[in-house]
Amino acid sequence: MSKILVIGSGGLRVGQAGEFDYSGSQAIKAFKDDGHQVVLVNPNIATVQTDNNMADKTYFVPLQIKELEQILIEEKIKLLALGFGGQTALNLGLELHKSGILQQYNIEVLGSSIASILATEDRELFRDTLLKHQIKTPVSKLATTCEQAVSMAQEIGYPLMMRSGFSLGGLGSGKISSEKELITKITQTLSVTPQVLLEEYLTGWKEFEYEIVRDTAGNALTICNMENLDPMGIHTGESIVVAPAQTLNDREHQQLRDVALQAAEIFAIIGECNIQFAVNPTNGDYRVIEMNPRLSRSSALASKATGYPLAYVAAKLCLGYQLYQIRNHMTTATSAFFEPALDYIVVKIPRWDTHKLREAERKISSEMKSVGEVMAIGRSFPEALQKAVQMLNIGASCLLDYPQQIANLADELEYATDRRIFALYQWFAQGNSIIQAAQLSHIDPWFLNQIQQIADFSNELAKQELNATNLLNAKQLGFSDKAIAGLHNLDELAIRTLRLKYGVQPVVKQIDTVAGEFQAQSNYLYLTYHGTHHDLASSSEHICILGSGPYAIGSSVEFDWCTVNLARELRKAQQKVIIINSNPETVSTDYDESERLYFEPLSLERVADILEFENPQATVVSVGGQAANNLVLPLSKLGHNLLGTSAANINQAEDRQLFSQLLHDAEIDQPRWINATTSQQIIDFVTEVGFPVIVRPSYVLSGAAMKVATNHQDLTEYLATALKVSPTNSVVVCQFIGDAAEIEVDGVAANGAIIFSAIAEHIENAGVHSGDATLVYPAQNLAPEIITQINAISSKIVANLNIHGPFNMQLLLKDKQLKVIECNVRASRSFPFISKVSGYNLIELVTQVFLNPQAVAPIATPQLKHLGVKTPVFSYNRFKGCDPVAQVEMSSTGEVACIGTDLLTTFYRSWQAAGQTINGKRLLIGAPQSVLQKLAPSLTKLHKQGWLISADNSTSTELNAKAKNLIHLVADIPSAIKQQQFDLVINIPENVYDSHQNQEQFTIRRQAIDYHIPLITNLQLANLILQCLILEQ
Repeated sequence: MSKILVIGSGGLRVGQAGEFDYSGSQAIKAFKDDGHQVVLVNPNIATVQTDNNMADKTYFVPLQIKELEQILIEEKIKLLALGFGGQTALNLGLELHKSGILQQYNIEVLGSSIASILATEDRELFRDTLLKHQIKTPVSKLATTCEQAVSMAQEIGYPLMMRSGFSLGGLGSGKISSEKELITKITQTLSVTPQVLLEEYLTGWKEFEYEIVRDTAGNALTICNMENLDPMGIHTGESIVVAPAQTLNDREHQQLRDVALQAAEIFAIIGECNIQFAVNPTNGDYRVIEMNPRLSRSSALASKATGYPLAYVAAKLCLGYQLYQIRNHMTTATSAFFEPALDYIVVKIPRWDTHKLREAERKISSEMKSVGEVMAIGRSFPEALQKAVQMLNIGASCLLDYPQQIANLADELEYATDRRIFALYQWFAQGNSIIQAAQLSHIDPWFLNQIQQIADFSNELAKQELNATNLLNAKQLGFSDKAIAGLHNLDELAIRTLRLKYGVQPVVKQIDTVAGEFQAQSNYLYLTYHGTHHDLASSSEHICILGSGPYAIGSSVEFDWCTVNLARELRKAQQKVIIINSNPETVSTDYDESERLYFEPLSLERVADILEFENPQATVVSVGGQAANNLVLPLSKLGHNLLGTSAANINQAEDRQLFSQLLHDAEIDQPRWINATTSQQIIDFVTEVGFPVIVRPSYVLSGAAMKVATNHQDLTEYLATALKVSPTNSVVVCQFIGDAAEIEVDGVAANGAIIFSAIAEHIENAGVHSGDATLVYPAQNLAPEIITQINAISSKIVANLNIHGPFNMQLLLKDKQLKVIECNVRASRSFPFISKVSGYNLIELVTQVFLNPQAVAPIATPQLKHLGVKTPVFSYNRFKGCDPVAQVEMSSTGEVACIGTDLLTTFYRSWQAAGQTINGKRLLIGAPQSVLQKLAPSLTKLHKQGWLISADNSTSTELNAKAKNLIHLVADIPSAIKQQQFDLVINIPENVYDSHQNQEQFTIRRQAIDYHIPLITNLQLANLILQCLILEQ
């Protein structure tokens, strides 16, 4: 059979996340099931699809045309799959076509043809084709220049909607209210895309999506229809989404279904596509907004919502199979030629982390900002909605107990942010009307009425004595035990005890895709209080794995990799597996990765419900990141058997006081710190150790999590505005050690003895969060005696904590002195990277330790002839207003890696794989004098190689004093950036930890991001990049 090249989507970023690990993994399985060899190009080393047991060969290289052409030639590729790597893969396919490479090497595109892709992606061609077939679209005009756009906008009138072509996640799209706003927005957007569409703004219209599959014979199905709770103007990835649609009447639904099927036929879709509609709530009139001729974020949601394996089926259709020839693996009793029936309701809520990026704009619109999503299943909208809220892991167990204050509810309803659903609840809890809420938000009254019912009930429940009836009613409306306890000043476990006493317990239901019409075996499960009996019997044979929940900044696809790998290794060992997770974007929530899959919150209440029903052999909490790890103590106290390190020892590592004492007793050095309950204690500590210090609140206000204070004024302002210091709200203040190298140790231990460990180093000095740092493995700059010391320290800590399973440690190195920062007794975000570079799958070792520790022998440090460099992927272009400087709080949304034989080449390729491209020789430099001195030799070499090096007056004076005529002075840097006069910007703040202070330099950094020019803000990175550019000449 032929080789098929699958193009992946690269590092996770806003607008293109883990859904393509799911779809790409399913496609690889489908192609290999058919006997094809699969070659994968994807630098996202944290994904399941880049495991060595997935594709026959995987290339960790930048997703660029020159790399792809080389692979196409080397692998003699004849078949190309573009539909499983998001917009990135689609755009690369179009570039390969336009450059003539596909024709030159006689390569066939599987599924929808290049002509079909162009017709749907080119906004003018798409609009004109639909109009030709009497399908309604918004009044619109296409612009390719700023001047054209201004003229066209005058014809259409403001406000209008601007949509960019060939973009992912609505990048460059948005509501435009004035000519000034249009000029700014379109200048930024046209710097990365060739066209924009200006269209009438459909204020207050509702938005719907239909997922379509179609085969080569023209057979087509609508797999799922979904409704956005939010009106037009909010990107579907930013909206709360409900499936099936709730507010369409039958005539409207049939009309949209017919149009969707007609559009799939018009554009000759082969495989899968999704179509987005706007519907006028007053008369049911419709407009087609856009169409994606590929698997999308919505496809992942639709697949998990219905149980229909969309990506697998789409891959088979691309190979020429017809729908009736494909077996439905979910039911095993039907073919794929049927439309799923739902006897439940699904609610998706996005997960936003805008509060983690200081000064970032929180308003949501047609340009995506969310970093992940959850999917909840219930038998009523309130039950599913409140379950989804609990899944978000943001401190709210339902709508009732959202932890942040919302000052102006009316403003929040009218101008949506990530908090609008909580504002709606509070609006109704305060007795405000549905009519006014509908006028402000344009949300359909049906949804508002449901939220009002939730609010009214909670107000009444607070006044009532709890009994079997009102407890059941509360649970059917989705209220958590924790929230009910809060209303009655009780403990969460007291409510649990009361529920069990009254027999108020959830039942387990199956998602079988056929709503019980056929006999079907399904492992997709959910819990509901709207039922009288379980759909299946419990089993004590399984091992239960807790997943990681929604992707978020700090917890992403790497933990799904750990979950999936553990499940696969356990099943290889003939163990049956249960997975609990809430994230529809993941491979772990695929139908074929476990014997039983529960789409449920990773909360104590719900996990305990499932464990009490299933009574598994054991439960694993150490592969799902911090969300799963947080349940160690409470689950242990409830008597559940946990595989791995004991709850007491995990707590010893997690509790700062206990861990510090452990290090002290073991004579292991650590940075000095205090747990302060008064401002005076903090001042006394700082007087003793000096600045800078890291301040970590134990109680978080206004999204502030951590800050480096460099002086007394900085510290005093932070304590006054962001932290609440009191005997009940302590603050951890830690000595910050500047100019230190940061080192990580990832490993696996058995009964307190290390089986395998790997030492990696950060390129950036300490002060950049480990998730935002560039990681090199094996470490390249550590002396043998330092490595010996690190191994000795690791062994001591592992022994003292009696670690049994995965662990990760972080250390500082300065002046040949090592200090330990922390030890995480769980898998870390670098586990996939270390596993794939070292050749030892750390999760495979963890499985062996869990099942048969006596048989696991220690593994010597591998002597590798290669190295890996892992680079963070940032989505700063989505978070308007934030300063794009990496600090102690994590802000990256994904990662990529490349493997090579020398540091500079591998580092540069990895940096490029993160989406960075330098297209010319024009560099803008801005940095304090101390930094310029260190960069001057490299800048001089670049200048001699023909680079134009530009700067403002102060930087120019400083550098020209070192080398005459080195610097080109630029008087108006912001205008020069807008005119794309630079190919690279290096701008390093004087005070990284308060970089906003210099507004002029902040503006330069922000504009570099907004106008899509590569930006470097760290000295160590800048030094390496300049060395790479010198070598490249």
